[in-house]
Amino acid sequence: MKDVALRAGVSQSTVSFVLNGMEGMRISAETRNRVMRAVTELGYRPRSAGRPPASTGMRVIGVMFDEIATSPFASISIEGVQEEAWKEDVLVEVVMTGGDKGYEAAILRKWAADRVEGVIYGSILTRKVRPPDALAKHRSVLLNCYDPEKRFASIVPAERRGGEMATRFLLDAGHRSIAFISGEPWMEASDQRMEGYERALRQAGHPVDPSLIVEGNFLPSGGREATLRLMKGAIRPDAIFCANDLMAVGCYEALKELGEQIGRSIAVMGYDDQEIAQHLFPALSTVLLPHREMGQWCASFLLEGSWDASRQERLECPVVPRASHLMIKT
Repeated sequence: MKDVALRAGVSQSTVSFVLNGMEGMRISAETRNRVMRAVTELGYRPRSAGRPPASTGMRVIGVMFDEIATSPFASISIEGVQEEAWKEDVLVEVVMTGGDKGYEAAILRKWAADRVEGVIYGSILTRKVRPPDALAKHRSVLLNCYDPEKRFASIVPAERRGGEMATRFLLDAGHRSIAFISGEPWMEASDQRMEGYERALRQAGHPVDPSLIVEGNFLPSGGREATLRLMKGAIRPDAIFCANDLMAVGCYEALKELGEQIGRSIAVMGYDDQEIAQHLFPALSTVLLPHREMGQWCASFLLEGSWDASRQERLECPVVPRASHLMIKT
């Protein structure tokens, strides 16, 4: 749906309203036609296409998240679960628990009584968790989190590998003085992305310079302040790798204040591939966090015939090259 929205130049909500035939919405005929042209060109099939109507006897997967509204990533994962489950005519029931253990237990009791096909236990942050004991009574998988005791199957992003690939990408583009703006240090993702950055530099035979590593806060404000610090330092970076796209937004602001030309006088790399990345100027080169793919994997994993409770999966985080990593030498 996201690709259809981009092709048609409208929001995902508009695409949803058009595809679901909601005539009461004030959407022009020209916009509706543009959406349908994009659907045809991309070969997109809505989840309802060719599917039987829902009935009380349909199979169900339960999805339990600690938070949903604080980040776009949970909803992207849920979309992935729904898309994959619906291929098998399986419905998805989603609850947000806020981390309330009593509520989690109550939901798991309900799902046990409902005889759901399986349960996906998800976290908004990649982290270790202590799932409720009742989860073991279900065919289950952990999404974007893991049990250090490995009692449950799980899938998380390969964050170290993502940081390594982004740094190597900058090195391959000819950049040598590569700075890194980290996120909040208590977050595992921040530490792992920095570990990948350092590993790529060492593998390429470049020393890790502590003066080129500055702590941020995963927000534009942190990216701006860290960039200003870096640009005032003794070593001028020719590339700045931000540990998420929001800090890259602040990095852009600081560099433009200083008269730099992103993609020409200095390179910038983000991480996450949030929608804003493609709307910055120049468009931000970044790393994809595969939340949709992780959701799809979880649904497929629960529904496949052979199910392995010991499975521990790390999904690749590929680089998404756009324009900000380029630097034309004059």
